[in-house]
Amino acid sequence: MRTRPGSPPLGKGSGPSARAAGLPLPAERGATVIPDRVVARIAARAARTAQSRRAALPPDPSGPAAPSASAAVRTGSVRLHLTMELPSPTDFPQVCERIQRDVAERVAQLTGLQVGEVALTVRRLVTAAANRGRVR
Repeated sequence: MRTRPGSPPLGKGSGPSARAAGLPLPAERGATVIPDRVVARIAARAARTAQSRRAALPPDPSGPAAPSASAAVRTGSVRLHLTMELPSPTDFPQVCERIQRDVAERVAQLTGLQVGEVALTVRRLVTAAANRGRVR
């Protein structure tokens, strides 16, 4: 088997280089743009996970409403706004801070964007009686 001097052996990146194929260098090709609605869906899913983990609300379809999210992506960073339900009683400042941190880390990990702000609105407080259904 013969290869050109200085080229990798076949089977290990044997395709032509970007320059040989006439393509611009990777840095010159452009940027990946993630739409706001996609980042918002990722944030909503991360918020649901954080809600069940940090606020002790199980991800139950018949339970509290799923968190909603909106996102504003600007030049490599994103601002998020979450709306969710939390159990009562709970340590609200601590739970909210942990949820915000969890969502920011997960969104940054999955999108590569810097999360500048995570605003959290508590839509409703869910009491223990509300979790059990109708009480007679």
